[in-house]
Amino acid sequence: MKVISLYDYTGVMGRPWAEAGADVYCYDIQHPKWSCRTEAVGKGRIHFLHADLHFQHDLDGIYHTHKWSVDFLTAFPVCTDLAICGNKSKATKLALNPNVETQARDHAINCAELALNLDCPYMIENPVSRLATLWRKPNHYFHPYEFGGYLSDSEAVHPTWPDYIAPKDAYSKKTCLWCSDSFVMPQKKPVDCESFGASTQYRKLGGKSIKTKNIRSATPRGFAKAVFLANSKGL
Repeated sequence: MKVISLYDYTGVMGRPWAEAGADVYCYDIQHPKWSCRTEAVGKGRIHFLHADLHFQHDLDGIYHTHKWSVDFLTAFPVCTDLAICGNKSKATKLALNPNVETQARDHAINCAELALNLDCPYMIENPVSRLATLWRKPNHYFHPYEFGGYLSDSEAVHPTWPDYIAPKDAYSKKTCLWCSDSFVMPQKKPVDCESFGASTQYRKLGGKSIKTKNIRSATPRGFAKAVFLANSKGL
């Protein structure tokens, strides 16, 4: 099987697919230009490739590279310009560019259109934001702790950011999913949540550094595993 993951720096979403034998292609602007890093994972591989997904040229390139052979697509478009919370920086952005929100919306819609052109199931993730108003209502909502039960005790501690992400994703963060009709929402296996609302880990993750943004937006591992099990068709 072949899986494409857009706006994906970490590769967490595709890791369960790769472990089972799939080829996973993660596209993100943070990956180095002119080179592809490939990581062997279980029976499969994860390929990390550079792409500026805000440009149609790069999306077209992905389509022509993978057309007719993609089994599943996930996307995590940038949510910064769609945030509901009011702040001075957002007001400044809107003053400089009144179309900043609709442009951010279009980036999410472009992911769905790419999946439709590739004729594959898709899932687009964003936190609660203006996207629900500017595009359409989400198909599903979830919190990370609701899928923490998919992680075994040996997988509990986060392998990359254990000081920031609670074991077994035991934190709350209301998250929205926009999906194709063929996407299967997995059953929940919740764990006890450390706190509701502003979780302990997010109080450690203020600021605007790339590292902080990557941790805040990291895909919950339990949710990634649950989505694979529900949508892999026995891979």
